[in-house]
Amino acid sequence: MTLTDAALLPAQAGATGSRMAWAKINLTLHVTGQREDGYHLLDSLVVRAGVGDELHVLPSDRLSLTVSGPGAEGVPTDARNLVLRAATLLDAGRGRGAALHLIKHLPAAAGIGGGSADAAAALELLAAHWGVALPQDTAQLGADVPVCLAQAPQRMQGVGEVLTPLPALPPCHMVLVNPRIDVPTPAVFAGLADKSQPPMPKVIPQFGSLTEFVDFLSKERNDLTAPALARAPVIADCLEALGDTLLARMSGSGATCFGLYGSAPEAAAAAERIRAEAPQWWVAAAPLLQPS
Repeated sequence: MTLTDAALLPAQAGATGSRMAWAKINLTLHVTGQREDGYHLLDSLVVRAGVGDELHVLPSDRLSLTVSGPGAEGVPTDARNLVLRAATLLDAGRGRGAALHLIKHLPAAAGIGGGSADAAAALELLAAHWGVALPQDTAQLGADVPVCLAQAPQRMQGVGEVLTPLPALPPCHMVLVNPRIDVPTPAVFAGLADKSQPPMPKVIPQFGSLTEFVDFLSKERNDLTAPALARAPVIADCLEALGDTLLARMSGSGATCFGLYGSAPEAAAAAERIRAEAPQWWVAAAPLLQPS
């Protein structure tokens, strides 16, 4: 599956457009500094996984949002939702209307960019619906929104605004595991003792095989793992559940963890096993997405 498939999501009845909001996965996350305004500087290898929320748009005279799906509980449908904030930014005061419907599959506050991916999908969907260009400064919606608009795997630096596309990565699959525990991002950053860690290598090489890719990743880090574990020790259980993987690590500020697998059947079998062992957790198997 490729990122291009996002444009091929079957539309709901009456919808003029539909789009997937793919999960964002930080395969690495190095915290390299902190600005005077409090924002943290990052160096992260970011990819998209083939599991996400669905967003549909229907014609309407006014702007509105409804939410359904297994992750809908507690999701706001007012201006607190990044989907509506993205629509308002794109509309730029013109008063355009659209009825947006979000089918929420991804857990919230999970370190996989669910809200940011929803906002990016809303920008792309409404830009086509209204026939307007995307705004220049999408980072004002959130640091992860620009990378969620990118098609290729990215090296994300600065506070999220410096993006460098990477060459195609070796095909692989992943299993995502979330214990359904909210881990507030500000609290995790606040618990980080050293906020000036080394970045990734200056040049990220091209990888000839999945073995080479995993070997590279194994030498890198997620600097937020320790403070996230301090707040939610169950993250250690998620990593242990992924013990049969090529590489297991936490994504973002947690609590979602990922494991990399060489094939879809291996990932599916691991996901089925973890669901049986921990039925209260959110578990998904998905391919690593890349441009076609």
